[in-house]
Amino acid sequence: MMTKMREVGSVDAQLSPRATNAFRSGAFSRSVKELTGFYIILEEFFMVENVRKAIKIDEFIPDGLTTSMVDDVFYVLQSCCRRATSTSSVQSVLAVLNGAINLLNNEFTEALQRKTRELNLGSKLFLGGVGVSKTGSEIATALNNLDISSEFVLKLRHEIADHCVEAFPAPADRVKLQKVKSCLSELAETSNAFKQVLNAGLEQLASSITPRLRPIVDVVATISYELSEMQYTENEINDPWLQKLLHAVETNVTWLQLTMTTNNYDSFVHLIIDFIVKRLEVIMTQKRFNQLGGLQLDRDARTLVGHFSSMTQRTVRDKFARLTQMATILNLEKVSEILDYWGENSGPMTWRLTPAEVRRILSLRVDFKPESIAALKL
Repeated sequence: MMTKMREVGSVDAQLSPRATNAFRSGAFSRSVKELTGFYIILEEFFMVENVRKAIKIDEFIPDGLTTSMVDDVFYVLQSCCRRATSTSSVQSVLAVLNGAINLLNNEFTEALQRKTRELNLGSKLFLGGVGVSKTGSEIATALNNLDISSEFVLKLRHEIADHCVEAFPAPADRVKLQKVKSCLSELAETSNAFKQVLNAGLEQLASSITPRLRPIVDVVATISYELSEMQYTENEINDPWLQKLLHAVETNVTWLQLTMTTNNYDSFVHLIIDFIVKRLEVIMTQKRFNQLGGLQLDRDARTLVGHFSSMTQRTVRDKFARLTQMATILNLEKVSEILDYWGENSGPMTWRLTPAEVRRILSLRVDFKPESIAALKL
């Protein structure tokens, strides 16, 4: 019967206009339309009921990163949309596709958000200073559901688009394809909506971790960067703050890695980096440096970049670019040397600091004269 239904759309090229009109107003064509209507009703009922059931029986999967409803819901939607495209009826495709979009945007979105709203991160994530594994897994899984769902929505969109190209190959079908593509664009919006909820959840998770790191970062404010040769050498052996910070990061962050998708963990780590870098920038601009202090800051920045690079698959150098450039400025032999790195002399480096910020950083050097800094043409 599906074959017969598909053949209805291809008779136009074989018949005269008069015969085509007669065929399309004939008994067989009316039967096909009636059958298509019944199919749409049954498919939509099947889709709605099974998606609701998948949400209702949702459960954690042993050794899995998501709960069961993610795979179950998208399996149902994928199956329904495949059947709809196999009819070669644009009415069927649009009806089922709109039904799938409504389910994703309403009941499925509510199920995803309900799990993130249940999380009282600050009070549940740690107990006695130690991460609670069960709570961490619940939090990570809720965020993983959003991440994977966002990805699955785009996969569903691409698959439907490919199937429709096969289902409507004739030049006369371009209008039908355009209608489907217009509808499919809503799936991209759904994916973006999931990402927005995910980003908010990751920020909430990061905000429950950063208060545990801030006291260690703030210790930097008490440490001198006006160093003697002996102090500089001693810092290399007995670092006054950096190793404590990296240990705190390991303790409070990395234990969640095995419970999160790669994308989520990388995003989470980058949020932690953002906090650390911004706090360090504030503290460093309130300190005074000599050249050895500038070398110390450069060493600290390199250590941070190296450590966080090992924690994530994404590049972290851009996150530390401003801090690294501050260290470069504070390393200079004399004020005018900045011109060797500025403007046309910057080479591949893109300055993240404004001219005003460069002057401010230069003024942190105890041995640089204010008049020399003011005379710079940046």
